[in-house]
Amino acid sequence: MGRRQLRVELLQYTENPEQLVALAAKLCYSPSGMEELQRGVSQRDQAHFISKLSGMGHLTPVEHASFTFGIEGVSRSLLAQITRHRIASFSVKSQRYVSEDSASNADGVFNYVIPPRIVALGPGEVQEFERQMAQIQQWYDQWLKKLAGYGDGAKEDARFVLPNAAETKLVVTMNARELLHFFSLRCCNRAQWEIRALATEMLRQVRQVAPVLFRDAGPRCLKGPCPEGEMCCGRQAQVREEFEKL
Repeated sequence: MGRRQLRVELLQYTENPEQLVALAAKLCYSPSGMEELQRGVSQRDQAHFISKLSGMGHLTPVEHASFTFGIEGVSRSLLAQITRHRIASFSVKSQRYVSEDSASNADGVFNYVIPPRIVALGPGEVQEFERQMAQIQQWYDQWLKKLAGYGDGAKEDARFVLPNAAETKLVVTMNARELLHFFSLRCCNRAQWEIRALATEMLRQVRQVAPVLFRDAGPRCLKGPCPEGEMCCGRQAQVREEFEKL
């Protein structure tokens, strides 16, 4: 398979997420029963109420809506970053149980991600990167053979020579409040390029199913001055235009 590209799919999400958030919020301030609240929420547009809720910083009700993504074509380097977001659930393709041997891959090399800056250097440098991945594949296969007597333990130890570039696949679930936090950090130009691309695509997809909840989502500079201080990218106007059109 070799070189891979990012692929994100919104697999499942809370049905009528914005109605659920509105219901949960209204429950906090209303003496009405659940049935009456459900009827009232379903009969009225909740966009203004949810916007007001967000403006007040009352985000606890937002946690009731959750979103699950299938993600492919990302590196093990990205995995180390995204799992720092602790209010989330992760299921990840295992290098311990899934072999990366050359026979398991169509073109004889494990899947990997090439950084755009290397691609920008030109075809010759891309070929060099690919040659290095092929060399690592040989090392991996060699260790599998030497450790064959340990059964599944061979994969467990041979994987130590695989690079951060090696592709992984994962399923991620986050509630809407954690997604808002995730987007505020990882959609920023200061974020690493790969996780920024992932976060931006995730935001694009959740906006399609919960446009009010995520209308103002994105890097923190969308709502005010850049919080990065001297590390600011200086492209606030461009960033705002990018996420407005997302």
